[in-house]
Amino acid sequence: MTTTDVTETGAVPDITRFMRAMQFSDTMLPVGSFSFSNGLETAVAEGLVTDAESLRQFVQVCVKQGASCDGIAVLHAHRAALACDDAGLADADFAVIERKLNEEGRVMVTRMGRKLAELGLRLAPESAPIADWLERIKSGEVPGTYPATRALVLAEIGAGEQESFGIHQYGVAATVVGAALRVVRVDHMDTQQILFDVGATADEDYHAVKDLSLDDMSTFAPMLDIFAPIHVRSHVRMFLN
Repeated sequence: MTTTDVTETGAVPDITRFMRAMQFSDTMLPVGSFSFSNGLETAVAEGLVTDAESLRQFVQVCVKQGASCDGIAVLHAHRAALACDDAGLADADFAVIERKLNEEGRVMVTRMGRKLAELGLRLAPESAPIADWLERIKSGEVPGTYPATRALVLAEIGAGEQESFGIHQYGVAATVVGAALRVVRVDHMDTQQILFDVGATADEDYHAVKDLSLDDMSTFAPMLDIFAPIHVRSHVRMFLN
């Protein structure tokens, strides 16, 4: 942060904090999310997603699974970051990577996590926690997954845990619908409606998982795991997963 970030009382203005939180939900964030489809490419190739309605259903599954797995880690990582609990942050980080059953999923969360740590330090060069986290990633001490890294960065800019969870959920949906515009017969109006509707269940999803432990993280989405080896064997691929 810089001296121009704060008011006379030393606090970051609410509107500044809000705008910065929005920035980290932006699909244009340069972390490589455009390279991944979250399993959508295979779902389309297998004929399971063909139009706006089937895309909506696919996104709903991804968002629910995101809440019950990585979303829990986001909350724990955010709380650990606020408490300056390095061990707790690492625990959340490892909980994410340990639940990625396929290599494509591991590549996605670690590649985007490192890019976000680099971006976070670029935007907030005086942030010791982000600088330390990036060094831990580079040294191999932690995997540096995207959910844990984003929670840390958002905590550093003053976002609350509900905002952090909401941005995570939005990011899951945005990754899928962004890919859909390239592989499904839908338009921007369709995808914006789906993104808008995702917010309708966000509060319910948050309250369903907010008191759960890292051990409660559930990865049960068997079709997404089946899609991964199918995608690896595909002769033509636009995305990395």
